[in-house]
Amino acid sequence: MTGTTGTTGATGTTATRCPYCGWPDDAEPFRVVSRHGTASGSTVWTRCGCGSLQVRAVDGRGSRVVSRSRPADAPSGRTGRTGR
Repeated sequence: MTGTTGTTGATGTTATRCPYCGWPDDAEPFRVVSRHGTASGSTVWTRCGCGSLQVRAVDGRGSRVVSRSRPADAPSGRTGRTGR
């Protein structure tokens, strides 16, 4: 699988590695969470080894990560926030 999109936050830009652990998007291990057929191919939800949930579009152009979350234990990047 060759990724043509990557991430800034939870949406894509131009990386082919997980921004949280550096693992290549086209390498194992990743765990398939679910797979869904679409008009143009399929959408595959996977979980990276670091825990990041990824949405992969699979179509005639191949497979690419189009969105991903940060791992549950990764900092959100939001600082200066206080409780209610």
